[in-house]
Amino acid sequence: MNRTGLFIALALALIVGLLFGIYPELDLKLAGLFYDAATKSFPLKLNTLAAIARDGAMWIAWGLALPAIVALVVKLVRPERPLLMSGRAIVFLLTTLILSAGVLTNLTFKSYWGRPRPVTVTQFNGTQPFVAWWDPRGSCGRNCSFFSGEGATAFWTYAPAALAPPAWRPLAYAAATMLGVTTSVLRMAFGGHFLTDVAAAGLVTFLVIWLAHGYIYRWPSTRLTDEGVDAVLTRLGNRFRKPGKPDSAIR
Repeated sequence: MNRTGLFIALALALIVGLLFGIYPELDLKLAGLFYDAATKSFPLKLNTLAAIARDGAMWIAWGLALPAIVALVVKLVRPERPLLMSGRAIVFLLTTLILSAGVLTNLTFKSYWGRPRPVTVTQFNGTQPFVAWWDPRGSCGRNCSFFSGEGATAFWTYAPAALAPPAWRPLAYAAATMLGVTTSVLRMAFGGHFLTDVAAAGLVTFLVIWLAHGYIYRWPSTRLTDEGVDAVLTRLGNRFRKPGKPDSAIR
């Protein structure tokens, strides 16, 4: 999570944003690579192996988040016990997952950015007009195309990759990139998203992770400590206890 990665992500965002903003038909051409005009469908969405790969990517992402979820729940239930893993790692992993794959994707953009999915636009035998990535005035009412929730979840694996031992970190970043790209291509192949949808998912997720990593780990004025996180979670856990219930009753 250094500045080089940030500059690369910002450069990619500028290139993709300008290119597909000036030539929005590129989104249609790339989506058309997966469309079968004879059957008027995206045939790969009916492929069993492709569906398994799609589900598997989500299981991998949530499997990486599971230790942090379990550690948090155990701490809140048994606040007198030490955390099962680094407190900063819990905050970092769960905060970035909630923000990137939850708040920014499903509660913000996909709910208010009315871009129709490829499978629903007129160019691919749908009923809704195509709109460019930058235009929120599309006719989609809910669960819209911009930007990809599954793409954001897959690219979130950059977060656990950032916590890998230094010797393994490049390999972890490469694996996270492969997972994100594979998931994104599958979402395009199923007619679920345009390239700009999945690109935005990856770039926004990376930016969230980069900022959170700096806030929690790198920047002296804001960085947290494991002991500080443990203390906060201990206080929260104690608040959940019933008043007057002795400690011995919960051991």
